[in-house]
Amino acid sequence: MSEAGRLILLGAPLGNPADASARLREVLASADVVAAEDTRRLTRLARDLDITVGGRIVSYFEGNEERRTPELVEVIMSGYTVALVTDGGMPSVSDPGYRLVRAALDVGAPVTVAPGPSAVTTALAVSGLPCDRFCFEGFLPRTPGARRSRLRALAAEERTLVFFEAPHRIGAALTDLAETFGADRPAALCRELTKTYEEVLRRPLGELARWAADGDPRGEITLVVAGAPVTAPERPDDDTLRAAVAEREAAGRSRRDAITDVATEYALRRRDVYTIVHS
Repeated sequence: MSEAGRLILLGAPLGNPADASARLREVLASADVVAAEDTRRLTRLARDLDITVGGRIVSYFEGNEERRTPELVEVIMSGYTVALVTDGGMPSVSDPGYRLVRAALDVGAPVTVAPGPSAVTTALAVSGLPCDRFCFEGFLPRTPGARRSRLRALAAEERTLVFFEAPHRIGAALTDLAETFGADRPAALCRELTKTYEEVLRRPLGELARWAADGDPRGEITLVVAGAPVTAPERPDDDTLRAAVAEREAAGRSRRDAITDVATEYALRRRDVYTIVHS
């Protein structure tokens, strides 16, 4: 038994076992209990890493997490270390884990993490799309109506978007994306990341939709889609700019600040607005 019980989230390799961290190996070998989304995959990973899982192995997946969560919290509160590992990537990120994390925190149990690979950031990095700001949407709704409604709500999102999708639904999802976002919107379909047959297709949504319709996509898919184009506000005429500055001055802003405000609002250079106001 460990000195103090705790929950450790393990970032597991997406496909290539060589990506496993030293901490992942250490925790798998030393944890009192290892909760795995798929116990067979855990056994295979341990064999690939040439390690022995020292503690008790239990299953923890979507079908049993509601029932198993209180059992694992009780184990943690009894002073044992529980490690949680999913099939790949980080628990809780579109994988089982959030329920257990929340339950452990609610009773004051320590929760920590052994960081590892993430399909989200891996796909972003190789997509060739802007990744300074992004929005992770996980899996889209399964039914066509709900999926299209979600996409309409996202159509104007300016940040790069990241989705997970199942191979048997990717064709319909891409078709709806192309219709909602526009067929020319840049995207990158990342399939089987870090695995032997890794494939990254960097094409507009319309082309990706046709690719999916003509083929038989397989494997785990992460889709990265460029955000909506940022359009600068239409430049008003000079009289409107002068009036906007005067309005702000009347409200108590200094002329300097009023000019800065108007220049920012209309994506103009400050000195250009200054010249117009003083002409």
